[in-house]
Amino acid sequence: MHKSRDFFTDVYDVVRLIPRGRVTSYGAIADYLGAKQGARMVGWAMNAAHSLSDVPAHRVVNRTGMLTGKHHFGGTNLMQQLLESEGILVQNDQVTHFKEHFWDPTKALSSKG
Repeated sequence: MHKSRDFFTDVYDVVRLIPRGRVTSYGAIADYLGAKQGARMVGWAMNAAHSLSDVPAHRVVNRTGMLTGKHHFGGTNLMQQLLESEGILVQNDQVTHFKEHFWDPTKALSSKG
């Protein structure tokens, strides 16, 4: 993690890199940023991201693929609709085939720093 930068800004930089049709978890972002226990802080950052149109917050779910942040999106099913528009099926607020859609920033961004 860049010590001189704000944690929320670092989170948003990672979220902007999540490819269409993929999801990641709060914990995976925290791990990548060197904040192993920081999943809750990533959640706070995502909660504050709703005004940032270039941050695809709908691609961040909990560690089991649940759409735990869906109440932060306008409309009850907007998060699900955004994911489904990218080819990710959601049933009962759960990403189906979660492991197939999971994007691990630590593996994908191997040249972090």
